Order: sequence, then C-alpha cells, then structure tokens
Amino acid sequence: MKAAFIEKTGSPDVIQYGDLPAPALKPHEVLVKVQAVSVNPIDTYIRNGANYWPLPQPFIIGCDLAGIITQVGSDVTDWKVGTRVWGSNQGLLGRQGTFAELAAVDPQWLYKTPDNVSDEAAAACALVGITAHLGLFEHGRLKSGETIFVRGGTGGVGAMVLQMARAGGAKVITTAGSADKAERCRQLGADHVIEYRSCDWAQELARLAPQGVDVFWETLREPDFDTAVAAMAPCARMILMAGRDARPPFPVGPFYVKGCSLHGFAMFKASAATQAVAAQQINHWLSTGALYACIDRVLPLSEAATAHALQEANTVRKEGTLGGKIVLKP
Repeated sequence: MKAAFIEKTGSPDVIQYGDLPAPALKPHEVLVKVQAVSVNPIDTYIRNGANYWPLPQPFIIGCDLAGIITQVGSDVTDWKVGTRVWGSNQGLLGRQGTFAELAAVDPQWLYKTPDNVSDEAAAACALVGITAHLGLFEHGRLKSGETIFVRGGTGGVGAMVLQMARAGGAKVITTAGSADKAERCRQLGADHVIEYRSCDWAQELARLAPQGVDVFWETLREPDFDTAVAAMAPCARMILMAGRDARPPFPVGPFYVKGCSLHGFAMFKASAATQAVAAQQINHWLSTGALYACIDRVLPLSEAATAHALQEANTVRKEGTLGGKIVLKP
C-alpha cells in the first residue's frame, strides 16, 4: 500500500511517500480503506520529535481518517464490511497513523459516517470536532444563553467551537485576522467578530461583553492571562488546548477572586466512551447542517510533506495563510 511515513523525526522533509506492507489485522481490529485524512498541529509536533511514547518503525503519520471497512477481525461482532466510518486518536500512544491507503483500527475509535456526509468532511471534523465538543461541554459546561469568546474563529478547532457553541444556544464572540475571515466567521454563526489587526481586541471584547464572558477559549500557544482574566465574568471557565512549553505569568489574585476555573485537556486522553458521545453529537450536527466542515484545501496524500510544512507555518509562525483544514486523499 502507499503511505506517508517517517523513519526518523525532524522537519517536514523527513516525510516519505512510498510503499509499505499492508497492516496485519488483529482479532479486535477492522481494516479501513482510507478515503480521506486531515492534518492537525499535533501531527507536526509528533513528526518533529515531541513524543512521549515510542513510535512504530516506520511510523505512518496522522490521527484522523474517513473511509470504508473492508475486513473485520475475528473478535469483532458489531461492525460489518462496507460500513462507512470516520475516526481519530490514531498515531498516538504508540498506535500507527492513518496517512495510508489502509489502516487497521480498534473500532472503539471509529464512528459510522452519516449517508449525507462526505469522507472529506468527516475527516476534517474528526480530531478538531471531538476536541471542541470535549472542551465546550465536558470541561467548559457551556449552557444555552451564555457568552463564549473563542480566539480564531476560522482555525481548525476555533471553527468547530464557534459552530458548536452556536448550536448549543450560546452567544459567540470570536476574532479574525482579515475582513474575509471575519465574514467567514459570520457565515458560521458568530454573533460578533473582532478584526484584531485593526483594533484593540481586548477593548472591543469589553465593549461587546461588559459583564465578561462565561467561557474564554484560548487557542494561543502563549496566552496573555492578564487580559483573558480581565475579560472573564464571575465563575467563568477558561479552556486551554495549546502551549505545551508555555510558561506565561498568571494573575492569581484576580482569577480566584472572580471564582473562575481553568481547564486544560488533551483530547487523546479522553476515554473511548467519552469521545463516542462527542462523535454522536457531531454526526447529528453534520447530517442536519448545523455543523460545517471548514476545509481550506484538498491535496493528494503524496503531498503530505507539503501539507505538514503549511500546517506548521500557520500553527507555529502564525502566517495566517490557512482558512480551514488541510485534507488529503490517498
């Protein structure tokens, strides 16, 4: 089978594209013919060497996939050949990744793809969608009628947070780096969009939410906690999902006096059962049109190195050239 893989960690040019043996199917696994995958920031971190677990050799990159089951293991009883599926949480904790024509996957990490949802859309919403759902409802306890601020409403996770919060009945304030991206946020359902390059975003947020926001979703690798805490309402919740090496100052006094709480989480540490709850809601929203997959471009799997370089440029260097997910097709 064709696959995008690495034999050593490093910059995007360590990614090879070529032939590897098809995966050997274990009794508890299913074999998926991969139709689409998507790129996530964590994929670039792992490729670059930020690993907390041994990598298989060679290591197939990627977490997300969408495709069709072509074979089931001898111990699998509740999945059938021909079922369209999507999933994430691969390429992590020692598991092989998904950037290949075939993937052997434990079906606890797979979900049926609705008939009216494309493989590209399912793959694009996989990790970012589950992340957004866990942060909003498992950790952030977002309720209808509350106000949420999410930084970067066209980013991979940000676009999911924006749409899910809106679907959950919240008032959504977000930021965008250009007029085009601001309009895109409005199309996705944002109530207010702050173009942060042309104004003082903190002052504008204070004007839009004078009592503070109930949930502050931070996507920056180096958060400005002083500004964030000042923008939060009493008993607000702040969600952190980035900044593995960040060590910014933190305003302890203003934070605890307000009775706020801080929630950091990694999606891949959530249980399979918890992620399945998120996936069920994602499927409902995708199939009803309440959730839209924000895809910037679709590339062939052979361009995985190019895709990683582009993702890294936007994640680390904040170049702002992506307006959605990068999807690749074998």
